[in-house]
Amino acid sequence: MTQRTLTFDTNRLNRIATWMDSYVADRKFAGSSVLINRNGQEAYFNATGLRDVENSLPFERDTVARIYSMTKPITSVAIMMLVERGLFHIDAPLSDFVPEFAQCHALIDGATAIDQTEPAPCPTIQQLLTHTSGLSYPFNPGVLPKAMEEKDLIFKGQQGPLADVVRELASLPLAFQPGTRWEYSVSTDVLGRVVEVVSGQPLDLFFQDHIFDPLDMNDTAFSIASDKLDRFASLYTPLEGNAMALNSAKSGGETLRLVDSAAKTPFANTETFSGGGGLVGTIDDYMRFCEMIRQGGMLDQQRLLSPLTVDFMRKNHLPGDIADMGPSSFAEQPMEGMGFGLGGSVVRNPGRVGCPASIGDFSWGGMASTFFWIDPVLDMSVVFFTQLSPSSSYPARPQLKALVHGALV
Repeated sequence: MTQRTLTFDTNRLNRIATWMDSYVADRKFAGSSVLINRNGQEAYFNATGLRDVENSLPFERDTVARIYSMTKPITSVAIMMLVERGLFHIDAPLSDFVPEFAQCHALIDGATAIDQTEPAPCPTIQQLLTHTSGLSYPFNPGVLPKAMEEKDLIFKGQQGPLADVVRELASLPLAFQPGTRWEYSVSTDVLGRVVEVVSGQPLDLFFQDHIFDPLDMNDTAFSIASDKLDRFASLYTPLEGNAMALNSAKSGGETLRLVDSAAKTPFANTETFSGGGGLVGTIDDYMRFCEMIRQGGMLDQQRLLSPLTVDFMRKNHLPGDIADMGPSSFAEQPMEGMGFGLGGSVVRNPGRVGCPASIGDFSWGGMASTFFWIDPVLDMSVVFFTQLSPSSSYPARPQLKALVHGALV
């Protein structure tokens, strides 16, 4: 019997609901939902718990959630759509689109101050797509992340035009010479600006015209519309202080401390379009995006990419595992046994990843503990939604993968 002949056992699938309920009962997640498609058909859906604890509103199928870094694969698709038009190639330097990056410098090895730099080549589009650009995130350890934190360079929704934030980022050195390391970063936010420059459209309009409308992703956007606020989930954290401050936040007594709610969310009026983490949407919308990838760039007769381009995106673009490139950063996926494609991780060795998987699984997650993976061997797409930050709080992702694989017999 090969993997392709495996089918879902209903009783084993029901273990997923029991597991989801246990997370709610233990006050780890306020609520959650999971959607599984196999061979292009829905195989399982379940939702449990609350999207708004304070008002006792249920977590439902049409709940709108922050997908944070699950925005990155969408921005990466936008980049590759422009590449397919022959408008640039992925080895092009970033300075072709953002001139402020023309004279790059990188921190020297062992730097202890932001001015300890040496000349560096400009990162390429491919290095931005694979987080080998030399950029970083404020919540990572190191000299550059500290400088980014001081300047609040994390592409929040109310930081002005995207062009201005990218220009400010260019005033800082790179954390390392491009291509020499892997470090999770704002690279995909910068790619969002590349989309704007090349297409001549603001990122939100490009997404709407070329991705969301063709895929009927009607609830996905950078801002939550006023008529959808009643479906918007609240965001919680088990940490004291800033839920995104991974290096300094400490666990508190309250495991579901309210961070953001529909009543006063900044997502109601977004002005900075973060291609690295700014979208909100529903689980069905994101499944449509996943199914487009699974089917080689097309869904319901709407083709966004060539199958060859999608296959190229889902290959490992690193020399080996992420872990082989000396990462010191946070990541939404394991680093051992895992490579990185264009916009998402790629399983190279399931045994090293530490949870059941197929070679070639393409996946990523978001800071609010959302997660997706697309399995080319089992012809399957899985999307998980919840709203708890940070995503490193609990091992929900490997547990869910074990449950899904355990239901196939």
